[in-house]
Amino acid sequence: MPLTRRQTFLRRRVAFAAALVLTLGGVGYLAGTGLAPVPAVAVELIEPAALTQPAAELIWPDAGAGAIGAVGYPGLLGSTGDQESMPIASITKMVTALVLLEEKPLSLNEPGPDIRFADDDVDIYYDVLAEDGSVAPVSAGMVLSQREAFEAMLLPSANNYSISLAIWAFGSVDAYLAEAETWLAANGLTDTAVADTSGLSPASVSSPGDLVKIGKLVLADSVLAEIVSMETSDLPTIGTVTNTNKLLGSNGVTGMKTGTTDEAGACLLYSADFTVGGETITLVGVMLGGDTHPELNASIVDLLDSVEPGFRAVSLADKGAAYATYATQWGQKSRAVAAEAASAVVWSDTPITAVPAARTVTLGEVGDSAGVIDFQVGETTVSVPLVLERELTDPGAAWRFTHPAELAAG
Repeated sequence: MPLTRRQTFLRRRVAFAAALVLTLGGVGYLAGTGLAPVPAVAVELIEPAALTQPAAELIWPDAGAGAIGAVGYPGLLGSTGDQESMPIASITKMVTALVLLEEKPLSLNEPGPDIRFADDDVDIYYDVLAEDGSVAPVSAGMVLSQREAFEAMLLPSANNYSISLAIWAFGSVDAYLAEAETWLAANGLTDTAVADTSGLSPASVSSPGDLVKIGKLVLADSVLAEIVSMETSDLPTIGTVTNTNKLLGSNGVTGMKTGTTDEAGACLLYSADFTVGGETITLVGVMLGGDTHPELNASIVDLLDSVEPGFRAVSLADKGAAYATYATQWGQKSRAVAAEAASAVVWSDTPITAVPAARTVTLGEVGDSAGVIDFQVGETTVSVPLVLERELTDPGAAWRFTHPAELAAG
């Protein structure tokens, strides 16, 4: 039976509505897949290579006590023998000089005030001579600058000048000793005590560890660092004085102070420089209780020769080295690589750990930030930025329209 006009109209409306729904649904599908954000790219970290170096093997003498450290490196690099307090002979003058300079500061290339020596200083000279202590000449009415007087005290290790300078700065030796005690406590040098200005007294004592700290304080003072590095000095009235440190200028040795008494034996507080990976390493070491200075010096040279190779320039990261990989669901790949090279000078088997952290990425250009890798070198952290090695682009319409589930999940 033929459809009525009304039935035909209704069927057309239903067909139109169905077509409209299909069209709108298709448009919505196309729009939804075409405009939906792409899913995050899968990332996988790459295990960094092991970087910790082998332990250094130091060559220590069979006798005596000693320790060695380096400026900028915490604690000691190594030690040998008794580490308790013991007599330190004329190394005591390093404490004397540091305490004097705190009371009477002196700048590099500055002579400081003039010091006029009197009959009392001549008497001190003869008193020290009677004790068989080391001396430098002095005469009543003689005038030296503070800097020159320090050179007379430290280079030939003149006990009489250590006493005269303490009296000049503090009024008496007792007043100096009280100030020295305060200074030692303030600097945490609990193993050190001074009973005189020169170290002739066996009650002037320290430990190898404390002496390394004292040596670092000497190097931190530009005036003292320069004086202890001098081989000779020409002084008014006195004449030429010569540094008692026979290692000075050889094997990288740059200072500092000898010491010799029956109780202390042959002693040397020393510093030495060498270069590793473009970085200057400054060592500070001490040996106490040696039989003779030639034997002591030979043992220190052997030690220095064994310490130097223990410092190594380690490449932490090469520019472009990969620490993570990225893989998209639409087949693209890239890597997170180091944006720059990084290296560090390390001592011995200082622990080195590397922790890469790659950020979440969807799309990115070459060189975009991709995270960071942190290298823990002992107590120091070295951070290297990571960047994308290759671009990650949109998957395109074809992939989008055929992977709606992946887009929905992303």
